[in-house]
Amino acid sequence: MRNEPPKKNHEHVIHYATEEGKSLDEVNGSIKVPEHAGFWKTLVAYTGPGILIAVGYMDPGNWITSIAGGAQFQYKLLAVVLISSLIAMLLQAMAAKLGIVTGKDLAQLTREHTGKVSGFILWVIAELAIMATDVAEIIGSAIALELLFHIPLVVGILITALDVLLLLLLMRLGFRKIEAIVATLVAVILLVFAYEVFLASPSLTGILNGYLPTAAIVENHGMLYLSLGIVGATVMPHDLYLGSSISQTRELDRSDPANIRKAIRFSTIDSNIQLFIAFIVNSLLLILGAALFYGTNSDLGRFVDLFNALSDSKIVGAIASPVLSMLFAVALLSSGQSSTITGTLSGQIIMEGFIRLHVPLWVQRVVTRVLSVTPVLIFAIIYKGNEAKIEGLLTFSQVFLSIALPFAIIPLVIFSSSKKLMGEFAAHRWVKICSWVATIVLIVLNVYLMMQTIGLIPG
Repeated sequence: MRNEPPKKNHEHVIHYATEEGKSLDEVNGSIKVPEHAGFWKTLVAYTGPGILIAVGYMDPGNWITSIAGGAQFQYKLLAVVLISSLIAMLLQAMAAKLGIVTGKDLAQLTREHTGKVSGFILWVIAELAIMATDVAEIIGSAIALELLFHIPLVVGILITALDVLLLLLLMRLGFRKIEAIVATLVAVILLVFAYEVFLASPSLTGILNGYLPTAAIVENHGMLYLSLGIVGATVMPHDLYLGSSISQTRELDRSDPANIRKAIRFSTIDSNIQLFIAFIVNSLLLILGAALFYGTNSDLGRFVDLFNALSDSKIVGAIASPVLSMLFAVALLSSGQSSTITGTLSGQIIMEGFIRLHVPLWVQRVVTRVLSVTPVLIFAIIYKGNEAKIEGLLTFSQVFLSIALPFAIIPLVIFSSSKKLMGEFAAHRWVKICSWVATIVLIVLNVYLMMQTIGLIPG
């Protein structure tokens, strides 16, 4: 009698897992996990999806918002980076758990539990979020190409359209290879900025104080705008869909609820470790912007500015070196390309989940990329390759992601809390409270920002 409830819950889970098509069917359950191995060996087997998730939290969109935040407000927005990272850890753990327990991703479940009109609206918002993410990747990669090889910005934007071939090639190598390649790119980013921040000698006291929230973050319009940009760049809507899907890449025998618990446990550990690394990277970006640019010039804080400053002794003093500038550009290109991989996977998950349209990966990628490249290209042509204007578009894209985020969080919290869907694995009360508080605060802050922008309340 004691084992009866788990059995009932498991029968329910099997029913969900076998309905319709699997999420990312070509890699679903493709990676074997040792059954009776120790903690570390098991963790290694589960390590990988968290890396792909973390990439979305340190893409070029994070770079521009974090660097600008440090340049304009010194260390004050580190509190936003910290809070955003904690929210991300909570939500990604919920997303992974949802996928493991139900055998379906967030997009599939959202479509199944909404009407045609509401489902269509949510799909459009999710696709726009993918496009906003793509905008950051395109701009970051194009600027990196300009800095490294002096390729004109417009030409660099066109070149980024060809990276559709990258994931198509990697998918042939196997999902584990994709995880390893992305992990290498993440390591490059982390090492470059750790080294450059070390040379910049920032204020340790200022950094520690920066992690403490202040009322000025909400009261100052410019600070609030950048804060929402940081939130949008840190807690990525498409990553919630991605996390609920790639958590299913590990082979899982659902005949025993203990297996499900183990998968949830190790997937959560993997996710939290990788997101902690993303938190470190985002903190380093903001700290670097503060240490180099705060109080020097209000126009500083862009990619090009940071690239030039790293080799200009008049700005950064004795640490100036062309090598540091080149390392920065290499890290930027690594960030853009690693984000491209996860963005492509997310696009496939959203398209297949919401509209049940199974098209070749290259078709999905080409369509998404063309839709994303077009506005950036038009913008670049109108402003004749002006990097400042282009990076302004990038910051706006991150604010849009913050606005789109509740439309992914709300279904996630509802589904994760459902006893009908999750059985004994439904979210605990403290998880539901924290996730709902984060959602409500984010919505309120967005409404407040919009009211400030249109002048209904003073900014």
